[in-house]
Amino acid sequence: MSNASDSPLLDDALLERIRARAAGYDRDNAFFTEDFDELVAIGYLRALVPVEFGGLGLTLEQVALEQVRLGSAAPATALAVNMHLVWTGVAKVLHDRGDSSLDFLLSEAGAGEVFGFGISEAGNDLVLFGSTTDAAPEPDGGYTFTGTKVFTSLSPAWTRLGTMGLDTTSPDAPKIVYGFVDRADPGVTRKDDWDTLGMRASQSQSTVLAGAHSPADRIIRRLDPGPNPDPLVFAIFSNFEILLAAVYTGVGQRALELAVAAAHRRTSLKADGRSYAQDPDIRWRIADAAIAQDGIRPQLVALARDVDEQVDHGAQWFPKLVGLKIRATENARHVVDQAVRVSGGSSYFAGSELGRLYRDVLAGIFHPSDAESAHSTVANAWLGPIG
Repeated sequence: MSNASDSPLLDDALLERIRARAAGYDRDNAFFTEDFDELVAIGYLRALVPVEFGGLGLTLEQVALEQVRLGSAAPATALAVNMHLVWTGVAKVLHDRGDSSLDFLLSEAGAGEVFGFGISEAGNDLVLFGSTTDAAPEPDGGYTFTGTKVFTSLSPAWTRLGTMGLDTTSPDAPKIVYGFVDRADPGVTRKDDWDTLGMRASQSQSTVLAGAHSPADRIIRRLDPGPNPDPLVFAIFSNFEILLAAVYTGVGQRALELAVAAAHRRTSLKADGRSYAQDPDIRWRIADAAIAQDGIRPQLVALARDVDEQVDHGAQWFPKLVGLKIRATENARHVVDQAVRVSGGSSYFAGSELGRLYRDVLAGIFHPSDAESAHSTVANAWLGPIG
């Protein structure tokens, strides 16, 4: 259980400052430096780190709800911070289950190190179960990694990068190798290639690994390619999907708030100047969005709590997690779309908050698990694999 109080870590005043800066970061395609500094100052990046490692000792359930709040204020800020939170969450899940292989990460995060998530690769639809990055073994048990990682959020700020590659040369090859490299390693560079439709402040630039070294004590797993029951895979999957769902739940929440405000603000000449809040069609759209939004939060809380309490869902864990991710991201897109329709043409302007949410929410379809992979996972759980 958490040692933190029940009061939100992100207070309303901080969230309003973060919301006020979001449009500027988006317009300038700039990293959220001021947001980041304020979040570091309140210990937000140490939220999931147990107290004994220098953290705040929050549960995954508590942090997921904080990420809903942050996502409602600044989706790109929340999405980028997510990647550090995922690694600390992974380390916590393992630690809670008696696995100390990532305790070094908890200690380093508690001391202020920032962790990037260097897993995604262009064209790799196997995600955790394969890699186009070369992992070359060294005599001392370390590895060097060579390849390009895409969507590396927090690019201007991370100090450690958790990554993976494929070892094809060891006697027991092939093996998927997970390890951590330092930003100062001469084999680590980043591309200035983040100029996107949405989530611009995340600055999720590509990271080029050219013989980047991970010493033996930072190599945490060597796994067979393909689906694997190793606890690390569950830890990554559960934290990534739950915290991602939290961000998009926040996007939907904010879009609904903006739709309600627009309905009260706008008036109709056809209806003798009455508020759009009195229009049956507008009321239906807002009700539809609210019904959809209400269904996500309980699922988010329940699954995060099950991770915290080490509930054994067995083979159903992965279908539950991919289902949450798909529902949360697709639901957010639906709610934002309804909000845009309610709000009218003003939301089409680039400086509109709702217009920015419309662009930001689209990123949800690109995060793993994508819709095709998720449906395959669920179909296999219910029907068995294709013969």
